[in-house]
Amino acid sequence: MEPVFKPKLFSILKEGLTKEQLLSDLLAGIVVGIVALPLAIAFAVASGVSPDKGLITAVIAGFLISVFGGSRVQIGGPTGAFIIIVYGIVEQYGVDGLIISTVMSGIILVLFGLLKLGALLKYFPYPLVVGFTSGIALVIFSTQVKDALGLPIDKLPSGFLDKWAVYFTHLHEINGYALAITAATVIITVFSVKFLKKVPGSLVAIVLITTIVQLAGVPVTTIESFFGEIPNTIEFVLPSFALSDLSVYIAPALTIAMLGSIESLLSAVVSDGMISGNHRSNTELIGQGIANIVTPFFGGIPATGAIARTATNVKNGGRTPIAGIVHALTLLMIMLFFGSFAKLIPMSTLAGILIVVAYNMSEWREFRAILKDSPFDIIVLLSTFFLTVLVDLTVAIEVGVVLSALLFMNRMADINIKTQAELDSDILEDYTDLPEGIAIYEISGPLFFGSAKQYAQTIKEIGFQSKILIIRMRHVPFVDSTGLHNLQGMIKSLQNSGVKIVLSGVNDSVMKDLKEHQLSSLIGESNILHSFDDALNHSIKAYAHSQS
Repeated sequence: MEPVFKPKLFSILKEGLTKEQLLSDLLAGIVVGIVALPLAIAFAVASGVSPDKGLITAVIAGFLISVFGGSRVQIGGPTGAFIIIVYGIVEQYGVDGLIISTVMSGIILVLFGLLKLGALLKYFPYPLVVGFTSGIALVIFSTQVKDALGLPIDKLPSGFLDKWAVYFTHLHEINGYALAITAATVIITVFSVKFLKKVPGSLVAIVLITTIVQLAGVPVTTIESFFGEIPNTIEFVLPSFALSDLSVYIAPALTIAMLGSIESLLSAVVSDGMISGNHRSNTELIGQGIANIVTPFFGGIPATGAIARTATNVKNGGRTPIAGIVHALTLLMIMLFFGSFAKLIPMSTLAGILIVVAYNMSEWREFRAILKDSPFDIIVLLSTFFLTVLVDLTVAIEVGVVLSALLFMNRMADINIKTQAELDSDILEDYTDLPEGIAIYEISGPLFFGSAKQYAQTIKEIGFQSKILIIRMRHVPFVDSTGLHNLQGMIKSLQNSGVKIVLSGVNDSVMKDLKEHQLSSLIGESNILHSFDDALNHSIKAYAHSQS
């Protein structure tokens, strides 16, 4: 059995690296580090914290995720998905609250990995993921309107609708220079890739527009005028908090952990397809957890696997965690020696970059496609989307997961009952010469809490019309406690009405549960037969005996 925690880096170093691959990883790491620079700054600023915190996160978390993670090519750091979470936590609990929430989320992620929940987290319904991803994209876009238009608003309300109400009241104050810079940033970011294949459009936009703004003295807000100097040092930070207040941070910590685990594993799965590899999901969660426990103590914000940067790593030849480590070291060098230049970047340029990020995150094509799917998927999609936008991401994930589970159970029960009608029809066609006092019913699928009540009710309706009821259980893989409880109530009710119960095709696992809950003795072990033919012959003899 493979251990729960087995970082890919250690396995690869043990196997050995070729010089060609090492060189390829070094070059890929440098490219990804350059790509990550504008994004790290933009995500931090949009989250309501200073730009250096984004860089620190990309450096420290990026390094730790590559060292301790379970993917060959995962690139870790701050991502757009966390913007609204971090912004909300900082606004409500301050920077100390963000540090505590992030550390707690790291602990939760480590526990997820140790409990081997990595595989389970892959099964989040796709409509739920698209719903909150699209919702996050819309919220990110809404947070950038102020800087994109250069509106002189000191304090924006946190609510989505309240933000737009404020924007509309300030439309007459649009700064034309800021709007032009935003538009130019979007155009350069999107289209420069056609001319400069290896250089990210966001970096081209930052360098070009910042240079023009400084040389021409364009009157727009910059990082320096908004945040002041950008520190080029990394210091250890201890938050102040009371142990009695820790419970307050459980909800935001759980949100960070859930979103981080989903995004990192999704990124790992996507990259697996690109390199024909297999990541270790539980190790990846533990690696992400370690990064989120350590990084906040140096001023960082939540981190996870970044799909776009991971894809960039793969496309540039990265095939081992060495590339991720080099990406972190590249950012560290930039921060230490060129960080002072970042303060000159116009806020409207960062807004333009984030508008492109929001568009790429929106998944509007997938959103539109799901709207043509089943009503169940549409309900999950729209509920998660609107809760993310109008209420809170924490509530959206909680409600989305619960709603998905409830709708899944409803669908499973419905499918089982419909399948049952077909099975009953087939059985009755095969056994048209059965005595009128014998009825047959087949349970198709698991007898669990989602379907147990419907099964019990249907079986009782059939059973009350007969003297002997044969229940076929060959397609029942398991029975949970609710199923056993309902089965027991149904059997007692039928037996009190003089109906004899016969079971057939019970597998070993289900039989063990029947014995543990005394249902086998309630039915009578002689009435539990291995095959349906045996159960049928047994029932015919018992019915004939009762009639004589």
